Parts: sequence; C-alpha cells; structure tokens
Amino acid sequence: MYKAHFADADEHFVIGDIHNVEGAWLPSVTLATASFPCNDLSLAGARRGLNGKSSSAFWGFVRVLEEMDERRPAIVILENVTGFLTSHKGEDLRCALHALNDLDYLVDAFILNAAWFVPQSRQRLFVVGVKGERKGPVLLEQTQIESQIRPKALAHFMATHPDLAWHIRTLPEITANAQTLEDVLEDLPDDVEEWWSKERAEYLLNQMSQRHRAIAEKMIVSRKYSYGTVFRRVRNKRSMAELRTDGIAGCLRTPRGGSGRQILFRGGNGKYAVRLLTPRECARLMGADEFTLRPDLPLNRALFGFGDAVCVSAIEWIARYYLNPVVDELNEVAV
Repeated sequence: MYKAHFADADEHFVIGDIHNVEGAWLPSVTLATASFPCNDLSLAGARRGLNGKSSSAFWGFVRVLEEMDERRPAIVILENVTGFLTSHKGEDLRCALHALNDLDYLVDAFILNAAWFVPQSRQRLFVVGVKGERKGPVLLEQTQIESQIRPKALAHFMATHPDLAWHIRTLPEITANAQTLEDVLEDLPDDVEEWWSKERAEYLLNQMSQRHRAIAEKMIVSRKYSYGTVFRRVRNKRSMAELRTDGIAGCLRTPRGGSGRQILFRGGNGKYAVRLLTPRECARLMGADEFTLRPDLPLNRALFGFGDAVCVSAIEWIARYYLNPVVDELNEVAV
C-alpha cells in the first residue's frame, strides 16, 4: 500500500524488525516518530505491557535513538491506544517517559479523537518529546492541565508524576467536525457483489439484540435511506451484531477474525442492505481521501492497512499547532 502511493518508496522504505536496526543507518532528521504495536497494551494482549512480545518494539526504538547520540532528532512523537495510559496501572507509560527523559527529551502528552476531524471514533494517545534542559521537578496542578485533549485520567497521571521532566504546551480547543458517515460513502449500485446476499444480510439482522433490532427496523420503514455501522461482538458467549447510528463509524481495526471488519447497514423504503466498508471509504475515514489504492489489493489487506494506521487529519493538526511552532522556536534559539 505504501509503495503504491509513494513513488520513491524503494529509496527509503525498509520493512524489518526494529531490533535489527542500528542508529548509524538513519539520516540526521528533526523528527522521529513511532507507533509501536498496541497488542500488549490491551485486554486482548493480556496486558503484558511494554515487555510483551509485540509492544517491546518500543525499546528497540529507544535504543536506536540512543545510538544516534548527538544526531538525536530534536523532536520525538509516540502514538498508541489510550490503553497505554492505564497499562500496568500507568507504570508502562511512566517507564516510557523516563526513557525519553534519559535521552534529554522534555515530555508532553495528549489524547486526540479522530471523530473531531473525520466521522470515525478513534481515540489515540500522543507523547511528544522535545530536546531541552531539565530544570528540576515540575509541580503540576491537575485542574490546570485538564482540558479537551488532556482529559481527567491523563491530567491526573501528569500531575501525580512530578519525577518526570514535563514541558506541557498550551494547545487550542478543537472545533467538532461536521462531516458524517454518509458523506464518505461510495455510491455503489445495488447489484454489485459488495452487497451481501439476502440470506447473509438477514442473518446479521437476526444477530442484533432487541434494542438494536428495533433501531434497524425504524431505519427500514423510513421513507429515506439512512446508514449505520455494525461490529460483531461476543456477548454472553454469543456473537451479537451491534448497530451504531450516530453518523460516526466505529474505530477501524485490523481484521483479525470476523469481528474486526466493520459492516455498513443501510435501511429505508421498506428495504435494507448490508456490506463491508470499502477500502476507499476506510481511506476517507482516516483523512486520506486521495490515497492511491492498488486495484489488485485484496480487501482484507486494505482493511488491515487502514485499521493499523494513524488518522492523517489528526497528525495535520499536531503539525500545525505543535510541531511547526516548536521547530520555529528551536530555529530562533539556534540563530
């Protein structure tokens, strides 16, 4: 997917294990960013944390930074699920931030929801490290930290860890996005193969609880089409179809097993239809509307790629209101 979009990928794109990378191989840059596997930070990964098989990739990243020595980037950004905040009762995040402090980075943290930019519910924790001189313990008041992007749990963590070298940046409030799920949908004819068979669609409808089924029936009898998304979840040892109709898609996931694929439900004029979200719709939900998609790319691979990605619109906001001002300030100091 990367190579199909970036024509010069062969010149710089390397697929491999971070533990096999050496700092000397990397160019001198202003920014280093990492989004290490979240498996071990979630319940699905049994909360093994940063020492788990996958999430321990973080320590490979830290080692590479350490090996870069004086060429270490001025700015570092980490991104992960919000479970990073609570993993091992906050100990994993504390250890990660300490590791950045030990490399002479002052740290900051905030949480963005992709739903503020695109119609997809996707909360992610971002950590920013900026090279700077530590000036002793920073005593923070939780009430002064708490905000839209630093909610109560994160503000509490920051206020109760004065041992960390913090440098908290004031950032603007984010105006809610007005785009809805319907705005990103492709107009697929009713007879294309993407739409499920009558039997398969009926099976999904029958998997809904009484409450969700009632919502679906209300959509069906309406005089105009409306749309919702569905995930299958196991409830009381049964696979249940849960319908969401607030105009926001659920969080895109990597399709490991049947429950990871998000389903579109359309109802109206006495009918209903069901299909999976398309790769183009997933691209739009990630703020990557114009992403180049190989025509021969298998559906599951496309869904995996976008489910494992970071929302472009959220990163653009970070660049505009955080990274660019920091770079300007660093340049002023250098002059």
